Amino acid sequence: MSDKITHECGIAFIRLLKPLEYYLGKYGTSFYGLQKLHLLMEKQHNRGQDGAGVANIKLNMPPGQRYMHRVRFNTDTPIKDCFNTIFQPFKDLESKNVARLRDFNWMKQNLPFTGEIFLGHLRYGTFGGNDVQYLHPVARESNWKTQNLILAGNFNMTNVDELFDSLIKNGQYPMETSDTITILEKLGHFLDDENERIYQEFKAKGYNNEEITKYIIENLDIIKILRQSAEHWDGGYVISGIFGHGDAFVMRDPAGIRPAFYYMDDEIVVAASERPVIQTAFNLKTEQVHELPPAQAMIVRQNGQVSFENFKEPLPKKPCSFERIYFSRGSDQDIYRERKKLGILLTPAILKEIDYDVDHTVFSYIPNTASVSFYGMMKELERIINLSKVDKIKSLGPNPSDEEILKILNHTPRMEKLAVKDIKLRTFITEDSARNDLVAHVYDVTYGVVRPGIDSLVVIDDSIVRGTTLRNSIIRILDRLEPKKIVVASSAPQIRYPDCYGIDMAKIGDFIAFQAALSLLKDNNMDSIINHVYKKCKEQEYSPKEEIINHVKEIYEPFTSEQISQKITQLLTPPDLHAELGIVFNSIDNLHVAIPDHQGDWYFSGNYPTPGGNKTVNKAFINFIENRNERAY
Repeated sequence: MSDKITHECGIAFIRLLKPLEYYLGKYGTSFYGLQKLHLLMEKQHNRGQDGAGVANIKLNMPPGQRYMHRVRFNTDTPIKDCFNTIFQPFKDLESKNVARLRDFNWMKQNLPFTGEIFLGHLRYGTFGGNDVQYLHPVARESNWKTQNLILAGNFNMTNVDELFDSLIKNGQYPMETSDTITILEKLGHFLDDENERIYQEFKAKGYNNEEITKYIIENLDIIKILRQSAEHWDGGYVISGIFGHGDAFVMRDPAGIRPAFYYMDDEIVVAASERPVIQTAFNLKTEQVHELPPAQAMIVRQNGQVSFENFKEPLPKKPCSFERIYFSRGSDQDIYRERKKLGILLTPAILKEIDYDVDHTVFSYIPNTASVSFYGMMKELERIINLSKVDKIKSLGPNPSDEEILKILNHTPRMEKLAVKDIKLRTFITEDSARNDLVAHVYDVTYGVVRPGIDSLVVIDDSIVRGTTLRNSIIRILDRLEPKKIVVASSAPQIRYPDCYGIDMAKIGDFIAFQAALSLLKDNNMDSIINHVYKKCKEQEYSPKEEIINHVKEIYEPFTSEQISQKITQLLTPPDLHAELGIVFNSIDNLHVAIPDHQGDWYFSGNYPTPGGNKTVNKAFINFIENRNERAY
């Protein structure tokens, strides 16, 4: 994605099921859990670079001993700083008394992060900021072990105000309105209720408080807590939590919007936001790592028993397709195949844009994450060219010469590495002309591979959101090569609607497709549609989210995708561009063919999987019309 878009957070959960000394004996390390957690987090650093945090729970600790530990950093290297802090006491101990590093009882009593349960988190900031206080894992502390709660998640709720009001009605007085704190306090409220229910039950039977704590641990109804808490949640989420006594859970939203995977054996239970990171960390085959179903919670009890239970009724499954296009690691075998298919299906539109003149075209990609789609496009081009080679060889007659055959066989599409991101630009210059000149040097180009005035250039991008980087940087850079035409091909369809489930695309006015649709309405004297849609959105502004319709679709309805693409091309053409410019997009139909199991396409189609999505898109449109530069959720 050439435009910078921050995106989903990542989680990493580990529960060691064997005594700690078991891992030293089998794997030769006293820090098996920590090392695996570190690897899971490093392999998911793409999911959030604003901060990181790690929490640990020690099981069966005596009163007076710390059993919960947590570190969080919002530095430039947050994962590194978390684990440097965690491992420093072990390094200090190694220099003083190395034998202690094999004494698990001593370490568990005296050193932090020597417990059995680990929860790691990688954050990007949408709500609030990136101060340490906003970083996960977040904690709700109590002197009652069974009322402590540590929470981390990858989520955005569309109805935070509604959920916040419900806390007030419960008698709470939250100090923040963020969805993180709202979810923490909602879970905490029903955790307190469940503790109180069991306490009163066993108090009436004559047990003392110390004895009752044991019965609370044994009888805590976790799925009941999750069901009560999530009853009114609307959003995309994967949330993992640990209670102070050692019960833990990982839960996924009813539409399966956000991703979650797990693996378990007799030694360990692990969960993460991406499948290949679990495979890499534990050397597993694809089929050994399972996807957590929508509306389901994986519950790991203090005694190590694991169960899977539904906390809500599942909705039609709509996993985020952007995970497959861009966000998740392309090393997943299914994602790799899907991204190649996107490139294959985009090829006909590319050929049409270059008038099928492959001989005078150089093919490439920007940025690196678009490389797999590029491979798919090249594979399809080679297939098409090979078909023509067969016809040409047949036309040579019964006795062609080796030279004639080789000439045909050597006819292949030309691919080059044209642009390399050279620097991370940071400028304090505010004048547009000077700033744009600096931005135009973020990428460096490969000279000498394009025949000036003869060759066209085709570059594949993952998606085009705002188009700012394309217009101000990439297109200008490619124009230095003096091509006849520049074609930018997006492996994703046109992004028309904001996301409200975890991708930081909340302001509809930022989208180049939306700007193109507005321009077309004005060009065709259809401005009245804009006011008409605004009026409809305002009429439903305070309606229950379940009754709201996405009226913003009407902005796009008068035009074909091709017309909007043509207008996008006009809007993204720099005034001083020498080459002709063409911009093409994949279709939503192609998206579904390439990624059949991830039908979440609301940013392209406007078909939101939860009622809160329709409320969000209408609010985003109202904000745009009223010139309010704020998020819609």
